[in-house]
Amino acid sequence: MQQTRAAGVRWWQALDPPIYLISVLPGVAAWLSTGSTGEPLIHVVLATLAVILLQHAINVLNDVSDWRLGADVEKAHSWARFHRLNLRVAAAHGNISLAAGCLLGLAVLVQADKLWLLAGAAPMVLLGYLYNSGPRPLSYTYLGEWVTGLCYGPGVYGSLWLLADGRPSLTVVPGSLAFFALSVALLLSHQPPQIETDRQAGKQSFAVRFGARQTRRTARLLYLIFLLSFGAVVWLANLTIAGRGAFILGALVSGLAVSLTRPSPRRILTGATGVILATLLLQLAAVSGAFG
Repeated sequence: MQQTRAAGVRWWQALDPPIYLISVLPGVAAWLSTGSTGEPLIHVVLATLAVILLQHAINVLNDVSDWRLGADVEKAHSWARFHRLNLRVAAAHGNISLAAGCLLGLAVLVQADKLWLLAGAAPMVLLGYLYNSGPRPLSYTYLGEWVTGLCYGPGVYGSLWLLADGRPSLTVVPGSLAFFALSVALLLSHQPPQIETDRQAGKQSFAVRFGARQTRRTARLLYLIFLLSFGAVVWLANLTIAGRGAFILGALVSGLAVSLTRPSPRRILTGATGVILATLLLQLAAVSGAFG
């Protein structure tokens, strides 16, 4: 038994913690762009945790559906392998995380007295579930990239922004576009190595339809759209000169890094995290008077 476990996949390998930054960053960006404090900030933090649970559910269920349908089976650190190919147990794992994320998100909306946000959030959760469910998951169709962008753009960022601020405003539009573009860029950067197995499994991913070169070009373009759109958020939010300066420098460095290298999930997430974190830290330092 110990030998089997030692030769198997560890939980932290299957988890791949850095990938969850795509769920954390919209929460940080919503806080940065609204300047929320006190109870609204607590609501944003808890709702971001709910998003992380939902992403975890989707990741686990994605590994299950891929194993069942024959795509991405070369993935060494999948949740299917962690559960020793017991797909029933793996699916239960994913569904428990899905239920926990939904319940926590609902509790936050009740506490914040913003149940009206369910009108936009509930369809996005349903899309996320259908992304990996049924005999023909949405991730296996040409809609996969669109579903990802909608869920993370208007779905995650839009909901978190409204939870933090509470007032519908045009400011939410560029932020939603930014995280639409970032999430799809991340997805596309992940696809090229899996083209052959995806094609054999009947998956109609962007990379299968258009090839590796075009997929990488599109991932770079989407990352630049993320930077431009998030730049609009920074200006509309009336950040300090320090905050704006940090964004400009971070955008230039990460934009060049992604444009001049082969895009990968880690490069894209590292670049986006660096830009948002640098902007946040310099903004907080300026507001607290650290610059005199």
